[in-house]
Amino acid sequence: MSGGPARPGTVGGMAPGTIEDRRTPALVLDEPQWRARAATHRERVGRWTAPHRERRRRHEPHPVLDFLFTYYSLRPARLEQWRPGPGVLLRGDATQFLGSPGYVRDGEGVRLDVAALPERLRTTAGFVHTLLTATAGRAPRLGCFGLHEWAMVYRTDAPRHGAVPLRLGAAGTDAVVESLPVHCTHYDAFRFFTAAARPRNAVTPERADQVDFEQPGCLHATMDLYKWAYKLAPVTPSELLADCFALAVDVRELDMRASPYDLADLGYPPVRIETSAGRAEYARAQAGFAERGAPLRARLIDLCEVVLTTR
Repeated sequence: MSGGPARPGTVGGMAPGTIEDRRTPALVLDEPQWRARAATHRERVGRWTAPHRERRRRHEPHPVLDFLFTYYSLRPARLEQWRPGPGVLLRGDATQFLGSPGYVRDGEGVRLDVAALPERLRTTAGFVHTLLTATAGRAPRLGCFGLHEWAMVYRTDAPRHGAVPLRLGAAGTDAVVESLPVHCTHYDAFRFFTAAARPRNAVTPERADQVDFEQPGCLHATMDLYKWAYKLAPVTPSELLADCFALAVDVRELDMRASPYDLADLGYPPVRIETSAGRAEYARAQAGFAERGAPLRARLIDLCEVVLTTR
């Protein structure tokens, strides 16, 4: 193995959870090493969890960032919790891990035994593997321009973020929806469309069709990599979980900057998708997120295979 620093979210330069490390520890960490990794992880995600806790204490909603802690159900304390994933032996006083499912003693250390995890995780891994493999096999579709957020307020007097003004007003927002083709493939975005907007969508995704519709250019499919990462816990190494969360944060920011809401006072300048320049800007950013998401999706697929093939 070549020298130099490991890339973020890897163990010794190799992504934890790959096929090669499923049965025997590929890495042994002494206590100072794994405690340092845990501290680094807490510090990394703390830049988002700490402000969220402070806003919650002040009862101060945030129309952009709250989504990452409300729509996505992982509690901040769980996000901050470090777990090594499979293929790692923790030496020293690692008894704190033994209270979590799947962790066992192994000689002079503690490791995750994937075979000892509940059967329900295998079911989850089966679905996630099918979904992510299908998504990865499709070319990114980059022509939706974030109109899902506009469709959620189309011809309604009760927008989801009622405290935030619409940049173009209600009539201007409706006009944008009526002037552009709406093609949303993500069920969990489509289900929030207003009744008036639903017939304008080029497709009618259902929950049962999720595997058939999801594609890697979709911002929500990219954000959902974070959901699938925590649904695979404790197999997902925390470094990978944090990588997926950081990507979800950046995607969410674009999602709302391209929305009909005026968020400039909160530090989110608009991507004006009602203009050709704004649509081109959105598509470029969308392509960049699809590129960033591809290796994370591949690593999650690998983790699913670890769960599905370990007995």
